[in-house]
Amino acid sequence: MRTAAALQNTYPIDVLILGSGAAGLSLALRLAQKGRNVTVVSKSKLESGSTLWAQGGISAVIDENDSLENHVQDTLVAGGGLCDETAVRFTVERGPGCIRWLLAQGVQFTRDEDGKHRSLHLTREGGHSHRRVVHAADATGRAVETTLASLAMNHPNITVLERTVVVDLIVDRATKQAHGAYLFDRDTGEVEAVGARAVALCTGGANQVYLYSSNPFGASGDGIAMAWRAGCRVGNMEFMQFHPTCLYHKDTRNYLLTEALRGEGGYLRLPTTGERFMPRFDARAELAPRDIVARAIDHEMKRLGLRHVHLDVTHLQPAFIKEHFPNIYAHCLELGLNITKEPIPVVPSAHFTCGGVVTDLKGRTDVDGLYAIGEVACTGLHGANRLASNSLLECLAFAESAAEDLEATLNKRSNPPALKAWDASRVTDSDEDVVVSHNWLELRTFMWDYVGIVRTTKRLERALNRIEVLKREIFDYYGNYKVTAHLIELRNLVLCAELIVRSALTRKESRGLHYTLDYPETLPVAKPTILPGHTL
Repeated sequence: MRTAAALQNTYPIDVLILGSGAAGLSLALRLAQKGRNVTVVSKSKLESGSTLWAQGGISAVIDENDSLENHVQDTLVAGGGLCDETAVRFTVERGPGCIRWLLAQGVQFTRDEDGKHRSLHLTREGGHSHRRVVHAADATGRAVETTLASLAMNHPNITVLERTVVVDLIVDRATKQAHGAYLFDRDTGEVEAVGARAVALCTGGANQVYLYSSNPFGASGDGIAMAWRAGCRVGNMEFMQFHPTCLYHKDTRNYLLTEALRGEGGYLRLPTTGERFMPRFDARAELAPRDIVARAIDHEMKRLGLRHVHLDVTHLQPAFIKEHFPNIYAHCLELGLNITKEPIPVVPSAHFTCGGVVTDLKGRTDVDGLYAIGEVACTGLHGANRLASNSLLECLAFAESAAEDLEATLNKRSNPPALKAWDASRVTDSDEDVVVSHNWLELRTFMWDYVGIVRTTKRLERALNRIEVLKREIFDYYGNYKVTAHLIELRNLVLCAELIVRSALTRKESRGLHYTLDYPETLPVAKPTILPGHTL
């Protein structure tokens, strides 16, 4: 496996892709298949990140009884009036083509036996009016990630850097143009400057800013923080989506239970009485959008002093559950829970960052040569709340459009200039790593307590005061000691926390995922929250 140090000066890198999920790998493959030299940077193994964990599927209009317009309207409704309709239509229209592209790459989706043909099996999730979620049993992300990763590892035009963490972007302050990034090698502890004609942020969301999250530990908002430091605007950061149903069990920290369990008929019940409570909150009951379901669960847990509620699928056929949700069934069985016979204890957990780096429909940011694709970006697709299974669709659709734009413009871009080497001459090794771990826990704890599913102005102001104190400590530590992977992530997380809280304080209403007791009504006109980038 190549290292950042060995990579330098070997050949011009057309595009440096930061992140190895569906967005990063599909962008890499589309460019490599056109003959472009690309480098993919992964924090750990190539097959890692949030895509690997995605269970539900990819929303796309495949069924003849469905329509693009239905998908558009479902997305707009879920988004609480804040979606950019142009971005929604742009994404939805690319859905079927993205599925065909994945099939051509060899992704094995679940199929139905239909006479002489084996058509794609479509499931349904909350907020969708039709069955339109293409999936690979209950491990769609794994099927997509492992297939694309295998292709990337074996493509001659793709260089992979594993166990490599991005410290920061390299941006020309005068021209506001991206020239590469500083990369930290987790094995050697060295930082190298790596240049490229263009840079793509495919780094995912910032959900580890919360104490409880369905995401892997790498979801630390790196791309959002780096882009903001480089001068990019960020948008709608107050809209952090909590997945309603994460498994509540002492031996599993963040095991997600796909929304398709409710899409196929699962019920949410109170563990005290067995009562279904969702019909009291929304006419769509368990099929309401995620923000409504998560808020309802949170309400019932606080009202009754519960640690969890129940997701019940015991009324469904056991054979159906085992066939369509084999991984969930097996995982729960390992924990001593037979979901065909007993309800599943569930709680909401931080799941998806609906806001992010502001981009256009080609994935371009405010910095020339810098693209943002997937959960790191704010395209206008999700608005105030993401519709289920639109996340992988966004990764694929915008990777396609960014690849088209890069292919059309790369020949006009010059190679990066000589880059300034990373200077570690004035820092020392730290013997107080406990500072990092303590600040990490403190940040995530008060974000969970003060900036969670239900908010108040007082809680937000309290969180902002704590963030200011932590930020000073973290930045002082960063300036005096050699960087580590956890320090890099903590530096980014505290900035993302600040962006979330400042955005939440700006919004004087309740809309979608942002619900505040001080402003429970929704304003008649929906406006995005846009924060200007850090001044270069």
